Amino acid sequence: MRVTSVQIVPYDPTWPTLAAAAIADLRGALGEVLAEVEHIGSTAVPGLAAKPVIDLMAAAEDLDAVEQHEDALLGLGFRRHHNGMTDRLLYARATDGVRTHLLHVVTLASWPTRNQRILRDFLCEHPEAAARYAGLKWQLVGDGTAPRDYARAKTELIQELTDRARAQRGLPSVPVWEK
Repeated sequence: MRVTSVQIVPYDPTWPTLAAAAIADLRGALGEVLAEVEHIGSTAVPGLAAKPVIDLMAAAEDLDAVEQHEDALLGLGFRRHHNGMTDRLLYARATDGVRTHLLHVVTLASWPTRNQRILRDFLCEHPEAAARYAGLKWQLVGDGTAPRDYARAKTELIQELTDRARAQRGLPSVPVWEK
């Protein structure tokens, strides 16, 4: 299935419940492997417009241990997705061919400084920043930005906001698009 347009929708108050259910499933299936699991991304920021995909991030001591439990993830509907990132494992869940969840699995050592978690917290604490971000998303969709260009078109603002968030925590700036 090829996506021909980006879908952004107003905030849905059911997103935290959907995330909590998925987190409970993950803890039940991989509780001994996953040290942390959180709801990240735009669907984790109250009031923020988003693509209707629940983003989750989990941390494990050892990514190899997670790979050894991929059958459990598959049982929950999470299929491995290879996108070239070397610092994490990525799994996608879809219903009727439509992606509903993404699961990023990172190392526990990198957990405290993950940009996605830091940006989520910053947007929750700074509604004016979240409004700027939402405005950009709506503009890009209104302009007909192609899916392959959508993330890149948001990079400048995401970098700015992430830099501010990291600075508040005494962390240096790092590129928002990890490899």
